[in-house]
Amino acid sequence: MVRFEYKAVPAPARGIKAKGLKTLGDRFALAMTEALNDHANEGWEFVRVETLPCESRKGLTGTQITDQPIIVFRRIKHAAAHPQTSEAPLPTLTLAAQPVAAQAPSASRSDPPISRIPGRVEPTP
Repeated sequence: MVRFEYKAVPAPARGIKAKGLKTLGDRFALAMTEALNDHANEGWEFVRVETLPCESRKGLTGTQITDQPIIVFRRIKHAAAHPQTSEAPLPTLTLAAQPVAAQAPSASRSDPPISRIPGRVEPTP
């Protein structure tokens, strides 16, 4: 099962001035592009942009609720960071130098005879 970790960061509040960008939309698009590329270079995958309500202080005793845009990213959790979720490694197989002859198991008189019904021991004749 693939597990992800998530990261939420504030979306840019202002655009970035650059040569050839005259409109607010173009400048804001550049700011978003740089934010997305910076996180992508760190291994984060863009999921979506959300606008969520956030309570903040207003004056000495008042509060107000404002909408805050955030960018949500995700990436795959590394198994090394969480060993309890990783699978056990497969055992390595080695070949013997010479084949070993198969031997039939020897039954001793102290062992009860094998029954055809599980859990029931048949009497010895």
